[in-house]
Amino acid sequence: MKCVKVPLKQLNDTRITLMEKGLMSMDFRIKTDGEFGYIPITEDVSGYEIADVELEPMKKVAHSFSELLEDELTSDEIENLKTSFDTIGDIVILEIPDELYSKRQIIGEAAYKFTKRKAVYMKKSAIKGTIRIRDLEFLAGTDDSITIHKEHGARLKLDVREVYFSPRLATERKRVMESVRDGEKILDMFCGIGPFPIVIARNKNVKITAVDINESAIRYLKENIGLNKLAGSIKPYCGDVREVSKSFNCKFDRIIMNLPGLAYTFLDVAVDLIEDSGIINYYEFSNSYEQGIKRLESACEKSEKKIEIINCRKVKSTSPDEWHVAIDGKVSKKN
Repeated sequence: MKCVKVPLKQLNDTRITLMEKGLMSMDFRIKTDGEFGYIPITEDVSGYEIADVELEPMKKVAHSFSELLEDELTSDEIENLKTSFDTIGDIVILEIPDELYSKRQIIGEAAYKFTKRKAVYMKKSAIKGTIRIRDLEFLAGTDDSITIHKEHGARLKLDVREVYFSPRLATERKRVMESVRDGEKILDMFCGIGPFPIVIARNKNVKITAVDINESAIRYLKENIGLNKLAGSIKPYCGDVREVSKSFNCKFDRIIMNLPGLAYTFLDVAVDLIEDSGIINYYEFSNSYEQGIKRLESACEKSEKKIEIINCRKVKSTSPDEWHVAIDGKVSKKN
């Protein structure tokens, strides 16, 4: 490799000069030997002693997941690959198009190398069933689907094969937490492993009732209550909230309804359980807010209550024409 040979005391100044002129090769390491240094160059340079020296190549650091795949996939395939992925604790979950399924191992290894996480899985199905889980296929790393995810100071233990959890709702959970007042009685109707209850209870002096039909989710919720030292703040229940709620002997100041595919079918339960002037944090999949607002208004009308819409926002995109939307409403008795 052609190099500029300079005394060591001139090495740094020469390096800077060559870099500024675009003459220094960034593909090889500078070498020092005795009293001299050797700076790799991209073309002949006048005014310096030139030497031909064997240099160590620079290790190429990939700046993106896609860059690691450049030698394995065509540009069209990379473009077609959804390179965004979910990182849950030390686990990566990829979404790979059907047409790239045959190359899933190559893609998985690239994700493993780029993220340096424990395990890489790919989604094999959509979220399904009342317990809200999806099929996953192991691709790279160590096939261990249990992890601890950290969010806003909370530790959330889960098995990604057994429960549903979205790290993309972290901002939404923080937003709801910040809107909670100390002293509130809260019901999370579809709590999963407890991200809403855990994040809220870590930051506010509240009492939370947390319900989910998935036994594994409730098992992990109980572990997470212990991990975060929140015993006494959160009371878990396993079962269908429509049935479980029949044993409740109180109303709630806030009800969280984050089951966007089916939450609307439980609005009658929520409206019945909400305290006067209480808040419902309602979620659904939709291309607008109008449908959700109408559903909230209709449910309140049937119970001779009214609702004031406080806030509407798009939480995340689920498809080009559909969003996971959030609608906050204050429910009160009609005058």
